[in-house]
Amino acid sequence: MKKLILVWFMVGILLASGAFTALSAEVQADPVTINWWHIQTETEHRNLWQNLADQYMAENPNVKIEITVLENENFKAKLTTVMQSGEVPDLFQSWGGGTMNDQAEAGLLKDITAYLDKDGWRETFSEGALGVYAYDGKNYGVPRDMGMVGFWYNKELFAQVGIDNPPATWTELLDDIEKLKAAGITPIALGEGDKWPGAFYWEYLAVRIGGEDAFVKAASREGSFTNPAFVEAGEKLLELVAADPFQLGFLGATWADEATLMGNGEAAMDLMGQWAPGSFRENSIDSQGLGDKTGWFKFPMVEGGAGHPNDALGGGNGFVVGKNAPEETVDFLKFISSVESQIAQAEVGLSVPVIKGAEAGLTDPTLILVQQGAADAGYFQLYYDQYLPPATGSVVNDAVQGLFAGTMTPEEAAQMVEDSAAREIK
Repeated sequence: MKKLILVWFMVGILLASGAFTALSAEVQADPVTINWWHIQTETEHRNLWQNLADQYMAENPNVKIEITVLENENFKAKLTTVMQSGEVPDLFQSWGGGTMNDQAEAGLLKDITAYLDKDGWRETFSEGALGVYAYDGKNYGVPRDMGMVGFWYNKELFAQVGIDNPPATWTELLDDIEKLKAAGITPIALGEGDKWPGAFYWEYLAVRIGGEDAFVKAASREGSFTNPAFVEAGEKLLELVAADPFQLGFLGATWADEATLMGNGEAAMDLMGQWAPGSFRENSIDSQGLGDKTGWFKFPMVEGGAGHPNDALGGGNGFVVGKNAPEETVDFLKFISSVESQIAQAEVGLSVPVIKGAEAGLTDPTLILVQQGAADAGYFQLYYDQYLPPATGSVVNDAVQGLFAGTMTPEEAAQMVEDSAAREIK
C-alpha cells in the first residue's frame, strides 16, 4: 500500500509539472521519415509541393519528408533501378495502368484500400479517376489530376495568318499547316527525342480511325495491333510528317525544347496534356508563357473514322505508396489530396482536380476546356505506354519514333507493337 501511494504521488508530481504529458507525447510520436519522389521540376509547382510538405511537418513534428525531384525520363530510369533492387520510395509519381499493375504484382506497393474506405476518403474522389490506381480490386495509390491531350495553340499566330477557327478535321489541320508555313511560322513544336510526345499522334489517330473497338480488341488479344486502323494511323502520321510542320531538329529535341518554342511564341501548335501551360511559362524567356494568347482544341476528327469527335486520349498523374512505407505516408497522401490542397494545385496550373469541389480552383479558361473535354468523352483512352505492359508501351514509343524518322513503314510499326503485345499481354 505504501508503494502504491508513492507511485500515485510521483504521478501527481509529473502531471503537475507537465512532464508526464510531454513524456507521453514523446513516446507516441516516434520519428518517421517519408521518402517522396515527384516529377514537378517547374519552379512554381515544385515550390507548392515543398510548401505542402512543410505544412504537414509543422503539424506533425515527428515526421520528416525527404523530397527527391526528378525530370520525367530520369524519374522512370531511376525508379526502374531502385525497383529492381527492392528499395522502393515511400511515395512516388505514378500514372496508374500497366506499370502500376506490374509493380503491384511484384509486391512492391502497399495496399491502401482500407485507408480509402475509412472516414469517407474514397467518396471525395471522382470514381473513374480513382479506378486508374486500382488493380485486382485493391487501391495502391490515388490520382491528383486527370485530363486529356489536345492541341494547345497561339491565338495571335493563328489570327496573323487568318485562321479564324481551330481545325476540326484532319484535312483542315493540314490546310492550316500550309498557311502557317507560308507565313514563315513553325506550325507545330515537337520534342521527339523523348519519344512519348510523338506517340500521342499515332495513338490519337488510332482513336479517331478505329474508335474504342479497335484498341480494346487489340489490347485484350481478341484482335491485333496490325488491324487496319493502326496501319492507317501510321499512314496519316507519315502524311503529317510529309507536310513538314515541325521545327528543325525535332527528332533530337526534348519536351523542354518543345515547351520553350511554344512558351516563346516560336511555334503555333503543340499536342500535349493538361500540364502544358505551366511548362510553357517555366521554359519561356519572360516566365509568362503565352498568357491570354493560349488556346486549346480537341484532336481533329479523321474523315471516315469510326471514332467520335469527343473520344479522348489522356490520363493523369497521381501517387502510389511503396511496400515498406510508414503509415504516416498514407496520412500525408490524404493531406495533399484534400480539397484545399487540390484547389492550390489547380490555381498554379499543376492539376485538373479529381477531388469533388476542388474544381473551384480552376480559373484558366483553357484548363476548364480540358476538364470539360475529358468529361464529355464517351471513350477515354489512357496513354498506351501507361495502359499496356511497360515493355509494350516502350515499343509503341520506339515504333512511332521510327515512323517520324522514316526508318519504318506503317505496317512494320504496327507489327512491332503486335509482336510485343503477343509476348507481354497474358
